[in-house]
Amino acid sequence: MRLFYDWFFPALWVVYFLYWQVAARGAKSNERVEPLVSRIVRAVTFPFAFVLLMSPRLPIPVLYQSYLSDTNWTAWFWIGAVVSVLGLGFAIWARVYLGSNWSSSVTIKRYHELITGGPYGLVRHPIYTGLLTGFLGTAIAIGQVRGLVAFAFLFAMLWFKLRLEERWMRLQFGEVYEQYAQRVPALVPLPRKIR
Repeated sequence: MRLFYDWFFPALWVVYFLYWQVAARGAKSNERVEPLVSRIVRAVTFPFAFVLLMSPRLPIPVLYQSYLSDTNWTAWFWIGAVVSVLGLGFAIWARVYLGSNWSSSVTIKRYHELITGGPYGLVRHPIYTGLLTGFLGTAIAIGQVRGLVAFAFLFAMLWFKLRLEERWMRLQFGEVYEQYAQRVPALVPLPRKIR
């Protein structure tokens, strides 16, 4: 059983990343792409956060201090596993729903469409929501400071990307995007007001 615990999250993330590579095929061509510097920053930040999340030993002891009760380790593992699977599943649903409009960089696609249905009716950036939830679940399961630090790095990186994306969407879609942004939250689904 210990082997299962040791390999569950690495296997889950490998499957997720393999899916992402396969699904990246067939995206529309780009008309505009974010600057190279921001792509490089993300290309460094994400792997750093992921290695921090997954490394069983780095030479910084404080990262391996527990912030959750060790007596309930199995319960925290399963709570984290469920949260991670739900989060990554949500990100995959959003990726499938987005179809050929998807890009790993902030872009404006040729014949770009504003997608507002499915998971995009719940949050404006459901792939980020799902990815953050997946990281959070893994951080809960490992119960160590490194998980929280990795989550914070990922959040900062995605927040920067989100802000750039929002700016470009407002330029591309104008008032239509503004109304969508007022109606749908960025990352955290909120209960809708009954009118």
